[in-house]
Amino acid sequence: MPPQQIELRAKGAGGIQNPLLTDNYYDTQGQDHYLLKFVYSKQKLHWYWVPAFITFWLLLYSLVSIRAYHTLPRPLTLKDELKHSDKFIAERAQQNLVKLTSFGPRVVGSDANEKKTIEFLFNAVSEVKSQMDKSVWDIEVDTQIASGSYIHWEMVNMYQSIQNFVVKLSPKNTNSTSYLLLNSHSDSVPGGVGAGDDGAMVVIMLEAMRVIAKSNKPTRHPIVFLFNGAEENPLQASHAFITQHKWAKNCKALINLDSAGSGGREILFQSGPGHPWLMKYYKQAAPHPFASTVAEEMFQRHVIPSDTDFRIFRDHGPVPGLDMAHQYNGYVYHTKYDVVDIIPNGTYQSTGDNVLSLAKAIANAPELDDTSKHAEGHTVYYDYMGSFLVFYSETEGIIINVLVSLAALICIGISYATMSKVTGYPLLKIINKSITLFGIQILSTLLAIFLTFAVAIFMDWVRLPMSWFTHSWLILGLYFCPMIFGLGILPASYLEKSKYERLPLSFKVQLLLHSHCIYLAVLTIILTSIGIRSAFVLMICILFYTFSLIINLATQLHNKPLLWIIPVALCQIFPFVFLAYLSHGFFVAIIPMTGRFGAAVNPDLIVCAFTVLVATLTTGFLVPLLNMFRKTKTTLWSFLAWTVIFIIIAATPLGFPYRAETNVQRFNILNTQRTFYNFDNTIRKQDSGYYILPQDRRTYSVDKYISRAEKSRSLNHDCETEVFCGLPLYNHRWHAARESSFWIPGPSVKLNNHPKIEIKKVTEMKKTDVVRYDFKLTGPDHMTIFINPINATVVSWSFHDTPLRMQWKPPYFIYFSYGIDSTPLSFYIDFKREGKAKTKPFVELGISAHFNHEQTQSPQTFNSLIDTFPDWADVTHWMSSYDSYVF
Repeated sequence: MPPQQIELRAKGAGGIQNPLLTDNYYDTQGQDHYLLKFVYSKQKLHWYWVPAFITFWLLLYSLVSIRAYHTLPRPLTLKDELKHSDKFIAERAQQNLVKLTSFGPRVVGSDANEKKTIEFLFNAVSEVKSQMDKSVWDIEVDTQIASGSYIHWEMVNMYQSIQNFVVKLSPKNTNSTSYLLLNSHSDSVPGGVGAGDDGAMVVIMLEAMRVIAKSNKPTRHPIVFLFNGAEENPLQASHAFITQHKWAKNCKALINLDSAGSGGREILFQSGPGHPWLMKYYKQAAPHPFASTVAEEMFQRHVIPSDTDFRIFRDHGPVPGLDMAHQYNGYVYHTKYDVVDIIPNGTYQSTGDNVLSLAKAIANAPELDDTSKHAEGHTVYYDYMGSFLVFYSETEGIIINVLVSLAALICIGISYATMSKVTGYPLLKIINKSITLFGIQILSTLLAIFLTFAVAIFMDWVRLPMSWFTHSWLILGLYFCPMIFGLGILPASYLEKSKYERLPLSFKVQLLLHSHCIYLAVLTIILTSIGIRSAFVLMICILFYTFSLIINLATQLHNKPLLWIIPVALCQIFPFVFLAYLSHGFFVAIIPMTGRFGAAVNPDLIVCAFTVLVATLTTGFLVPLLNMFRKTKTTLWSFLAWTVIFIIIAATPLGFPYRAETNVQRFNILNTQRTFYNFDNTIRKQDSGYYILPQDRRTYSVDKYISRAEKSRSLNHDCETEVFCGLPLYNHRWHAARESSFWIPGPSVKLNNHPKIEIKKVTEMKKTDVVRYDFKLTGPDHMTIFINPINATVVSWSFHDTPLRMQWKPPYFIYFSYGIDSTPLSFYIDFKREGKAKTKPFVELGISAHFNHEQTQSPQTFNSLIDTFPDWADVTHWMSSYDSYVF
């Protein structure tokens, strides 16, 4: 075929020149075959540009996205205060945290929590008073002691004499009855000093209070600072405040400060609900924005295994607000390694600046006068790389999502028409080709998901889950590589087989990109229609691809063999760095959390789910571009080869999940004395041992270390025969993890203040079959009561009435704790007989006691067992008892 003939055939409809098009691409005989093969190869870039292409995006992730995520402001020191008297001083907050954590674990009922912490707070506020501008401010201090109960999870959460330290800072002579509430909790979990959770937020509130009190600029409304003393119990003190405190009814907005980690920036992950004006002030005031609607929807759908006081204020107030928490370095959360030394001073500065500015802004907000007038629905919000905040109403989000999706579809339609005009290819055939590629795109996504989850299942099967727990970069090879391979291999194979078709490669790859855009647009509209505000993430992907398509169409680069790639790649930079930033944040939060998901959950599947989502969003418009390089399939197969290499790495010591102090494996161990009584008060069974509750998948990691591990047994039989397995369950979540728990027999132990239950009175209700039992319970400050009716129905009791009113299925779970008052708990239960027999028992009561801040009780045998655990295990341990009675 002479060269001039190729030139003539390269002209499509309209006479538009394209030297890579011929009418005989289907003709692959003889000389034409080699010529067309040569022409096809010229439509591609050399293969050696692939590493540069991939490296470019990895560098963007490493140098831009990750760096933006971890950037903290310069912390101000005490010397800086001379020049910045109105600024938050990070060094003072850090010094206060050193004092607070010096008391040791601040568990409810302990001397550290009920006395030393209250004294610390009183002294800190006295220091604030000494610096306060008394011509501008009034300050009131109140120590609340409260008792009450409410429903938490599937249990009655009951408390007695727990404490709240409350401070109200008011403008002089104010007549405002609307207050802003700031809340953090000063207690900690057993075994940990809680520097991050939530000591850092306590001292940040104290420093913010000091700066505000020194100011000569009064706020419009008073500010209440609540240092609640029982959050880890869980959430008891916030319930006590909002339902009983004298200032509670005046609190109209909330800033809640908590932690699921130690250090880093605090993320705003819950807003409102239904009060967008709060986000307006966050946008205006917060100098270091870090917020996400995605985090909010994940948290509220219980993807994250945690809870905060925000829910109590929301449900029992109701008080709208902002829920903010540190979530970096969740590896040390609720462990003994959550200490002051690992928190950078930039964390205090970043969070302190935000809290101080927000408190001033909201306390001056006219909306606080009557917040009910400004309840206008949900918002969509997110920060861009910590630089600025984007937020708009849910209604505006719906409009934006739909319009962007429709605009993308219209531009794609124009692209189809342009392709037809340029090539002379019928429009219908262009559409048919697009449908084919759309189907291939769907199959590719399914293949990618299958391969990624197959690796996760394989890793669990060969007992190598969580190999990425310390070295998170392993996720790139283990899960991102098979995902990219799956997304690319089917389209690459199809394009290879159809390379002699009349439609040039550049157009077919653009059709592939269009297919991905259509897929995202349809998904965006579906998610938006069912109220998923996080659909904005998909909208951003669509928006910037549409921008690139508009540029290509307007400049006619759309019709060039290679130049059209430039706008597509450039327009992907903005969404890529944002989505990589967003995704990095969620991996930073989720990876440590897998260490407390329990043994029943394969955490690699969770990581896979995130990988599928992240890879679809960040590489969905990039993987098809690999088809514009030579040796495309070789490149894609290399991704799968990397997966094999990373699996091998995971099997080496580098892939072992745990490291001492920094990336620990968690265990709860209770040295337990159990006694089961018959109806006649004789002992049916009695034993003692160690109740061990692993918190992650690799329960077998410590088998070779634990002494007497060979004597361990499953608790399945106990769970089938005893109420709540006959175990001293600390809360209802422990019951959910019973399948992974195990028991090691041990020597008998003696406990001080062993719980004791007495029947004070039995009353027969005349003319009814109801019998009332009055009980008195004495014991330590953390106990649980399990109630299992026998031959009777519970018709009433002195506990919270919800389980009975809602007809919950027994046995019932009552969690009880007390703070400074150890008065015995008196309660009654009314039983209605089933049948006429009066000699049968009515109920089995299980009493569980926890001595979780009395480590001096631990016998040497228990301490010896704890010492056998490796240094990369964090063991939270205490003495406990379980006694079962039949009445």
